Amino acid sequence: MSNLAFRDASIIVLDTGRTAIRAGLGIHDLLRTPSIVIPACVGLRRTPSATNGENISAQAVENGNAVASSSTTSAPQIHDYLVGAQLDEAISQGQDLTISWPFADGSISDWTQAEAIWKYVLFNQLQLRRAQMESPVMLSVFSNLSRDAYERICQIFFERFNVAGFGIVERPTAQFYAAASGTSLSGIVVDIDRDAIDITPIADGFPVHNARTTLAYGLGHCERYLAHVLRANQAVITALSPPDAPLSDDALHAALLDLARHIWQEDLIKVLAEGEAARDLEEEGVTDIAAVLVAGKEKAVIESGMKKRATAKASAAEQARAKEIEALDLVTVEFRGLSLTVGKERHRFCEPLFDPTLLASLPGVQQPEDPYVSLRPLQTAVAEAVAHTEIDHRAYIWQGLFVTGEISNHIKGLGAALQARLAPYILTSPDPQNNDVQTRNIRTLKIPDYFAEYREKGDGMASFLGTSIVAKIAFSEAQGKNFVSKAEYINRGPRAVLGMSPSLL
Repeated sequence: MSNLAFRDASIIVLDTGRTAIRAGLGIHDLLRTPSIVIPACVGLRRTPSATNGENISAQAVENGNAVASSSTTSAPQIHDYLVGAQLDEAISQGQDLTISWPFADGSISDWTQAEAIWKYVLFNQLQLRRAQMESPVMLSVFSNLSRDAYERICQIFFERFNVAGFGIVERPTAQFYAAASGTSLSGIVVDIDRDAIDITPIADGFPVHNARTTLAYGLGHCERYLAHVLRANQAVITALSPPDAPLSDDALHAALLDLARHIWQEDLIKVLAEGEAARDLEEEGVTDIAAVLVAGKEKAVIESGMKKRATAKASAAEQARAKEIEALDLVTVEFRGLSLTVGKERHRFCEPLFDPTLLASLPGVQQPEDPYVSLRPLQTAVAEAVAHTEIDHRAYIWQGLFVTGEISNHIKGLGAALQARLAPYILTSPDPQNNDVQTRNIRTLKIPDYFAEYREKGDGMASFLGTSIVAKIAFSEAQGKNFVSKAEYINRGPRAVLGMSPSLL
């Protein structure tokens, strides 16, 4: 074991997600947000001499969709792959590339690609020097990796990157630590990524692996659904594809996808209560925004502050019109040089999470082989995951519902919306025979406000924060009980990492 605790300033936190890598150098009293955020993908030139001139297919660059590694016969090497800014430059030049996402399936599908990404972050972005490496690394990984995978990761970081120390934490554990604030050791983490949702119960501080489940839809599917819904907004369609210069169907679909992404990233979406969308459609039908825009007057009302004008001094007609606009919940969105008016239909963005059958008819959505398993409603999957845990743990797990992922940075109230939809799945009447394990309510978690740098960011970076917490505790111990030191690796080899991972023992 090591007899030396590392300096906080030298510690590296490396959070590995399905579609994003987050990293930072240095642990401070005020835990900071990551300084490095890059897509978890690599690019490979199809031919060694490829330059600009050929376009990259839409399928190749779509977030989260892994494609074949290379069309060449020889296996690509680490230096063949383009990562981060290198990949962005190649794409902007129109080079003929294959884009791969080695972590997209919640594991490591290609070790060379994974190593290329980690190497780029450490030595290109964080500007570390391999020969003079004095930094330990705390790495977050997926929960379902094997013992062999842990050993191989440990070997890569010591032998290829020459790290001074190494530790691993499972992402759901890190996410839960970020939100639990020491009040409980049990809960359930719902991590919403682009094309998958990972649901992991936590009992006594450890993931319950046999109860984990993954759903085959996510943030990207919500974008596709909203793009589909926006087709009913004739004002938006006319602005994007005017009669004198119409877009092709593919181009219009791409524009609507970009608009949907822009809307949620601008924090313009709220989560509807169960049945709220259906009631709106029954009462009002599909809103035709064009019909309520009269010579730009409603837009002016929106921009100048509708509520200020709807005062007692306003005429009855003005007040009635203001209430009508307020009911439509209109917003003006600046997009591609256009001012687009969007109504309350934007709030239907999250509907596929709770009713994935809405995705069945959408173009471009691949149907899974077993729809029941991977296309269950989110609330059903969460309830079933808890039901697979020990009965004595369930009441405590329900007291720690935590929804995370990039979507939670911009759309508030996801946890509360899921909590409300889970109510029918828990027992509501007390059982005198089992009072100690009786579930009476569900409690949601969020990142505590005392993490100042995360206060305005939302809960989507919980994995990086939790990994930082684990790193600060582990690497401050002089005896090195919760990480592998370089000396220990030399003595025991990659197997040393298994002792740092209680769930593998």
